[in-house]
Amino acid sequence: MVANGVEDGVRNVGCVVEQEEMEEEEEGMIPVEARKILIRLALGWNDVKDSRAIEVVPLKGAMTNEVYQIEWLSQGPYPRKAIVRLYGEGVDVFFDRNEEIRTFEFMSRHGQGPRLLDRFSNGRIEEFIHARTLSAVDLRDPQISSLIALKLREFHDLDMPGPKTILLWNRMRKWLKVAKSFCAGADAQEFCLDALEKEITTLENEITREEQRICFCHNDLQYGNIMIDETNGVVTIIDYEYASYNPVPFDIANHFCEMAANYHTETPHILDFTKYPDFEERKRFVEIYLGSSGEQVEDDKVEKLLFSIDKYALASHLIWGLWGIISDRVNDIEFDYMEYARQRFRQFWSTKSATMLGSQR
Repeated sequence: MVANGVEDGVRNVGCVVEQEEMEEEEEGMIPVEARKILIRLALGWNDVKDSRAIEVVPLKGAMTNEVYQIEWLSQGPYPRKAIVRLYGEGVDVFFDRNEEIRTFEFMSRHGQGPRLLDRFSNGRIEEFIHARTLSAVDLRDPQISSLIALKLREFHDLDMPGPKTILLWNRMRKWLKVAKSFCAGADAQEFCLDALEKEITTLENEITREEQRICFCHNDLQYGNIMIDETNGVVTIIDYEYASYNPVPFDIANHFCEMAANYHTETPHILDFTKYPDFEERKRFVEIYLGSSGEQVEDDKVEKLLFSIDKYALASHLIWGLWGIISDRVNDIEFDYMEYARQRFRQFWSTKSATMLGSQR
């Protein structure tokens, strides 16, 4: 999960430092291998004044990778920019990095995201998109939410090469096994890990009885993975680490669950599920999603998808709760992963009965 926002839109400064100290700091952030590639790339851009004069701006809110905005002074009115992404250590338990790279390249070729400029041993350099990363409040904006619904339908219509099989349940069971290996005693008991295999099976059996569209899903559609060009309203979905074939209602449910999060606060792990969209908000999103082709949307199709989304929200809580437990052991990023996991599991248990009975609105 990645939220790419620049703190206050500028580099972090708490005191005045000498230029030499700033350069040493920047070089420490970016590996030498990546820095050499950046200089080589800049030499090929005619508008860059000095290819070696690199400014590094850490982007706030990343929870899987370290992300930096790179800037050079240019001949034009605006600096030349690129993005450096340093892969998080230990996250190979979550996804196949080579598969993620293939997805990234496919999306780039189909105009769905930034271009891949180059790769190095523990990261890559991406094209800088001249657009704004969304904020938490943007997800509740009706106009922006409509654009997201339309873009998500476009994303789901992509014909991604590879097996078109659901990954959700196998991924969840794999993460449960890893989480159990990390948790013992009180932690395992608190999170009811021994009971989750049965819960996963029950949920899978209940949901998969219903007919659903299987397509290539993002699986992590939080606000930091969505950008908007406010000059033309074009929305771009970025960061495909968790992307795979899955049921459409899971991807939408996961997006709705992310409305409870704000990763750019003093307590970024705290979730507020009172911000989960109400029935009318969910209905509006689904109607726009289904009606993106211009055809009239039938009420029964809207109701059926909404019903499935409610159930898949339970799956979202389970899988991201497991992600939190594992991340606490493998990720050094400053974030209270265990408390995040507690909240996701708490929401699962507190909403399970009403959701499975179909009475939740």
